[in-house]
Amino acid sequence: MWDYTQAVHEHFLHPRNAGPLADANAVGEVGSLACGDALKLYLKINGQGIIEKAGFETFGCASAIASSSVLTDMVKGMTVDEALKLTNKDIAGALGGLPKEKMHCSVMGQEALEAAIRQWKGEPPVPHAQEEGRLVCKCFGVTDEQIIRAVRENGLKTLEEVTNYTKAGGACGDCRDEIARMLEAEFQRKPLTELKARPSLTNVRRMQLILKIIDEEIRPQLAADGGDIELVDVDGRRVVVALRGRCAQCRSSDVTIRNLVERLLREHVEPDLVVEEA
Repeated sequence: MWDYTQAVHEHFLHPRNAGPLADANAVGEVGSLACGDALKLYLKINGQGIIEKAGFETFGCASAIASSSVLTDMVKGMTVDEALKLTNKDIAGALGGLPKEKMHCSVMGQEALEAAIRQWKGEPPVPHAQEEGRLVCKCFGVTDEQIIRAVRENGLKTLEEVTNYTKAGGACGDCRDEIARMLEAEFQRKPLTELKARPSLTNVRRMQLILKIIDEEIRPQLAADGGDIELVDVDGRRVVVALRGRCAQCRSSDVTIRNLVERLLREHVEPDLVVEEA
């Protein structure tokens, strides 16, 4: 299991301010279901620019839910200018820290907050939510501006850290060399040994990791809607799963769920895995 703090457990099992706000006058939406994490943040801001209420809807792992929950607690009572000073490090810090592989969840919260406040002010969406800049990671829709921002704000130094904070490079891996060049240019240094290709896995180790991600990442997300998933077979890079519960009953959602499973397994296990339904 991930090394979650007690605060993460508390906000995941008992999330604060969950659900949309009927009287919200600011909404920020980031991420996508296809990428495995999505957050919609609702704010009620009064005429003096003070955030009176906050709510959220999120689709993601325990860290995504906990980050969204603690963020809504943090911003209530703040002015919009105070809220805009919050960083992803503040969100993670309020939870007592997050596993390095889950820091992108706190970044998502920061981006949703910025997007909501900019909407309230009548300003265009934040540039990184609008995909300005050059697209680097096609799998997760991450631009060069998002990567550079994460590097500068969080002092990132390796490709692994960039992936943890932005997801870029965590799926097919085609953009890893480009991210390495960006890091080299940013810090004017040679590529680090961490940028080498991932070693290949034995089929036994591959199956162990797949089961781990299904248990810790995928099954909790599906269980929230009354669904479940079962690993049927692993044959090289081919992963066969069976959807259970409500997932099996709603055939129209099969493609979305299968894409979610495939992206998470590619991110955490191997970049060229192919998921099929039994």
